[in-house]
Amino acid sequence: MLASPGTTVDSHCPYCALQCGMTLTRPRADVAGAPEVQPRDFPTNRGGLCQKGWTSAAVLGASDRLVTPLVRADSGELEPVAWDVALDLVASRLAALAAEHGPESVAVFGGGGLTNEKAYALGKFARTALRTPNIDYNGRFCMASAAAGMNRSFGVDRGLPFPLADVGGAQAVLLLGSNLAETMPPAVQHLAEARAAGGLVVVDPRRSATARLTGDPSTGTGQRPASAQPAEGVHLAPVPGTDLAVLLGLLHVVLAEGLADREYLAERTTGFDDVARSVAGWWPERAESVSGVPADELRRVARLLAAAAPVHGGAGAYVLTGRGVEQSTQGTATVTASINLALALGLPGRVGSGYGAITGQGNGQGGREHGQKADQLPGYRKIDDPAAREHVAAVWGVDPETLPGPGMPAVQLLRSLGTPAGPRALLVHGSNLVVSAPNAGSVIERLKSLDLLVVCDFVPSETALLADVVLPVTQWAEEEGTMTSLEGRVIRRRAVVAPPGEARSELWILAELARRLGAPESLAFPADPAVVFAELARASAGGPADYSGLSHARLDADEASGGPGLFWPVPEAPSGTADAGASVQHAGTPRMFLDRFATPDGRARMVAVDHLGPSDDVRADAPFYLVTGRVLQHYQSGAQTHRVPELERLVAEPYVELHPVLGSRISVPDGARVRLTSSRGRVEATARWTDAVRPDTVFMPFHWSGIGSVNQVTTDATDPISGMPEFKVCAVDLTPVPGTQRNDARRTKELST
Repeated sequence: MLASPGTTVDSHCPYCALQCGMTLTRPRADVAGAPEVQPRDFPTNRGGLCQKGWTSAAVLGASDRLVTPLVRADSGELEPVAWDVALDLVASRLAALAAEHGPESVAVFGGGGLTNEKAYALGKFARTALRTPNIDYNGRFCMASAAAGMNRSFGVDRGLPFPLADVGGAQAVLLLGSNLAETMPPAVQHLAEARAAGGLVVVDPRRSATARLTGDPSTGTGQRPASAQPAEGVHLAPVPGTDLAVLLGLLHVVLAEGLADREYLAERTTGFDDVARSVAGWWPERAESVSGVPADELRRVARLLAAAAPVHGGAGAYVLTGRGVEQSTQGTATVTASINLALALGLPGRVGSGYGAITGQGNGQGGREHGQKADQLPGYRKIDDPAAREHVAAVWGVDPETLPGPGMPAVQLLRSLGTPAGPRALLVHGSNLVVSAPNAGSVIERLKSLDLLVVCDFVPSETALLADVVLPVTQWAEEEGTMTSLEGRVIRRRAVVAPPGEARSELWILAELARRLGAPESLAFPADPAVVFAELARASAGGPADYSGLSHARLDADEASGGPGLFWPVPEAPSGTADAGASVQHAGTPRMFLDRFATPDGRARMVAVDHLGPSDDVRADAPFYLVTGRVLQHYQSGAQTHRVPELERLVAEPYVELHPVLGSRISVPDGARVRLTSSRGRVEATARWTDAVRPDTVFMPFHWSGIGSVNQVTTDATDPISGMPEFKVCAVDLTPVPGTQRNDARRTKELST
């Protein structure tokens, strides 16, 4: 139910997985416009918001907001039609394709921004109404390697198995591949204690905004000016794609210098001996020869982390990873090496210490728990587990034998679209593949080859503009539901304004399509988010991500009473105790692994890994490394933030950061146009000279389409375990774009000196 005009509603930001708390005020009936946004005191943001959060309401009133279904006419243009016409068309064409080519000829691609309810319903729809195994989502581009590594080592994947606020008390934090200061600015306050203790260590090829928080004036390669003041931490800038070598070198030092927590290792882990043997050959000088990080810096960081570990009387330490090291063909191995280092120091499962992966998308955590992934059922159950299939099928009211098996992970699925053996139709929900997928030119070709492309979106994204049918959907402040933050906290999303025009929730759309596809009445697709969540809770019961003790009502009551929040797993109350009151309800699990890990024997598994390097390494025709990332003002493919004038004015076009030495060498002045070419394609952008990037490396953000879409050149090579593509490093050539060089000799000389 919508709030009355002029009243306020507590909700959360629509962007990243920090899910900052905010208060929305619905406009008075006599006042047009979007709701007013104000930050509120919530544990992850503590009253702060970034620029995206402050301006988030602007997207609700985007001038090109989708407000009616669109169907591509014979003229080739997308034209408005009634809902019945659009849905009848989609259902009839899906049914025809399935009848002629089998149910696997239809595929579904979801998103990490969908609510838990939508993610759950989408997975259920794919496997019951469509009976296709072919469903995956853009979280495969985000958290797959972290999930694979945590599942392998800990037996369960929850990005942060502790509240984010715990990090605020740490003496040391090792942050690999994450630029929190730009991607999640309010989270930076949780690094204050580590910074004050000189214990913030940032591993990044660039001196990013987060790396600058260390106070380290070097470029991360050990070259400090003689006049430098004492640092608040350390910035290590390895050769792109060599973070794993850095971690192996750090663990070598920890073991060689007797800094490991041997009692913890003996009591709480298995596999240590194999790991110890595997890192014996990674002495610091060898790690330096591969990564470029000085051996003395590796020793310094290993000792700093050890001093903060509880076994040595420290106040606590954390090892945290992000996409910069996970989006790699050795991403799972890098996560595993990070966990091995944390385990050697005795950190996981201790209050005030641990390992965690920083989830990126708004519901990247919940989105992967309830059925969008190719191999999973709700509750983080494996789809090929007979017991899991039987449990979920019973909740859905179907025969478990009718449920399909595992499907293809995202990159493999996208490659197969429109091929003789691949899907001929694709339904896209909450994802802009044209901009966000690796090797995007190839993906665009595959999308164009489909017999039917249906896109649900609230703005005409680049992917929607390719579709045969576009269905307008609700967005964050127009819908009820739940999200799960980067720390596993299940939170409420609340509606404050009505959706414009004829926009509808995906829950309603899926229910209408299921009915048209002939789903029996017993196979329910409710459109009420609270009812969907109740079913999700039953389906997740007993699984690793157990939500069975939760409901919209309980989440509302906990928040209204100023409760601590509820972190999964939250099992339902024991049978027969329902009348005993709230005291018997499970309180949730803010901190996991305190007593045991989620493995059969309760011990964490240490797994030996080795460094192989990037799949697309530098060579004569591509002599420079390209790394990609984000900017503060934009989010993901930019479909939302490019429609916010304040943000677009601040960063209006893509750019390439390159070192002045490199710029001079290739005759690309600051401000000129530069062309990046890989074996997959080419892009162009404006050059920005900076000494914050290595001379052998260039950086380009990925929020743009067209000629400035950097994913036209990134590789779609994938991690063999997680299926995650190697977005973060590839080899490119750089050349000036003829006729576009800026004649600014004074500025060029300034930057080069």
